[in-house]
Amino acid sequence: MKLLITGGAGFIGVNTALHFLNRASSITIFDNFFRPTSSVNAQFLKKKSSKIKIVEGDVRDEKKIADEVKQADAIIHLAGQVAVTTSLTDPATDFSINVLGSFNVLESARKYNPHATLLYSSTNKVYGDLSKVDIDKHTGIDENTPIDLYSPYGCSKGSADLYFLDYARSFGMNTIVFRQSCIYGPHQYGVEDQGWLAFFALQFLRHKPITVYGTGEQVRDLLFVEDLAEGYEKALQQGPKIAGQVFNFGGGPQNSVSINEAINHLAQIFGYTVPLTYDKKRLGDQDYFVADTRKAERTLGWKAKTGYQSGLKTMIDWCKQH
Repeated sequence: MKLLITGGAGFIGVNTALHFLNRASSITIFDNFFRPTSSVNAQFLKKKSSKIKIVEGDVRDEKKIADEVKQADAIIHLAGQVAVTTSLTDPATDFSINVLGSFNVLESARKYNPHATLLYSSTNKVYGDLSKVDIDKHTGIDENTPIDLYSPYGCSKGSADLYFLDYARSFGMNTIVFRQSCIYGPHQYGVEDQGWLAFFALQFLRHKPITVYGTGEQVRDLLFVEDLAEGYEKALQQGPKIAGQVFNFGGGPQNSVSINEAINHLAQIFGYTVPLTYDKKRLGDQDYFVADTRKAERTLGWKAKTGYQSGLKTMIDWCKQH
């Protein structure tokens, strides 16, 4: 299998490339290196294997992405603008990357490589703030929950999400969508706007303060990145059999934790506290999101393997070393 990973020098991308090293004949990392840490990840991958090719490019460049899509058997589309806050300050850029860029990936495949399998990394944000949804907290939120796009980021990711699903229906393409919860693990250079668990761990390491937006009682399910990569593999293996389907991907109820609980766990691990302040809740923030992963279990034979406490320690060890 020739694998193309857009946004492949990012956190999920580098872990996905590592997972597929012994499962793909070649891996192309396509990235615009917007973040300085992406260059660090790319250099790391280059040294790992000659199977990996690094291509600097932007998904908004139709010709450049088409050149890579033409050659791939499978495409994992991770490239994107990833923060709600950034989408509010610059919605035009958010739109151009998440909607137009994703459309370019799809159209390139439709025109030049229609038999490839395409997997889109979507988000739980497509479900909106979930304030009007009756949630069964024993199982979490399933794929039948109505979409309620909230914030420019929610709109852009949700638009691409629906385009990917429709291209299976309208053009018979092998497209699959993962609506992902909170992913964490090694190679994650967390910042305040995105990758909150890694950011909190880094703040503890630096003895710097943390600002919590809202009460801190918001609940999320945490999924270790290697478990997510295994889910990608299982989905690509089935390809045409699951074309046009969407899967909620997270750690599930067994790996759910509130923001305040996560901070307390970090304090226990590090043996000290950092200053905490609380600010107003952010636009569109969900008070509760835990993925119901039973469809992924039934259809893909996948289940999260890494417990939150174990995965958290692994991530912290990586942060200490880097």
